[in-house]
Amino acid sequence: MKRRDFSALVATAPILGATGSALAQGGPVEGRHYNVLPQTLPTPPGKIEIVEFFWYGCPHCYAFESLVESWAKRLPADVNFRKVHVAFRANVKIHQRMFYALESLGQEAQTRPAIFAAMHQQGLALDDAKSQAKFLANLGVDATKYQNAYNSFGVQTKCTQAEKLSEAYRIDGVPALGVGGRFLTSPSMAGAGQRLPEHELGQRALQYTDFLIQRVRRKA
Repeated sequence: MKRRDFSALVATAPILGATGSALAQGGPVEGRHYNVLPQTLPTPPGKIEIVEFFWYGCPHCYAFESLVESWAKRLPADVNFRKVHVAFRANVKIHQRMFYALESLGQEAQTRPAIFAAMHQQGLALDDAKSQAKFLANLGVDATKYQNAYNSFGVQTKCTQAEKLSEAYRIDGVPALGVGGRFLTSPSMAGAGQRLPEHELGQRALQYTDFLIQRVRRKA
């Protein structure tokens, strides 16, 4: 989902279809299937960092979730994967705070499937701390601890860092994948204008991410 689309969320995937993949045609193309950052960003020493930029309320992130989580479980030991929640507008910032509050409590990963389902299957907005706390309490999250975390300086710091990283990677839509502080790709870029089912766009984006991991590894 592009930044400009956040003001009028339409849950229609960019359902596309085409012949052959870029990998089959010799590999993804710079400027078409992925971008190179103008400056290399700091990453954890000794690791190739993959950052998935996402938003709980994005239908394309919801569609991508099972693919990227399955892929991340198979990554080699020298690759570190993490999620960063974007904050393109006011209610998205509230969802961002929910992500980092849950992460600080060690309960984000276990509650994420239910949060996605609530937003995309049940139509819940979860765009204020009170409704979030009430919903999360049913998932075993202590409401008081959650609200304390939500309002904490530590969570605010994480949100600020996430926004700075999103800007550094030049994120203008989600889901997107930052690779090794050097590259950016996404399901949208993976399609390169071709008409493909959204599931295939996600698979291609992960194939291209694997390709970019190898590029980072060769230069390490």
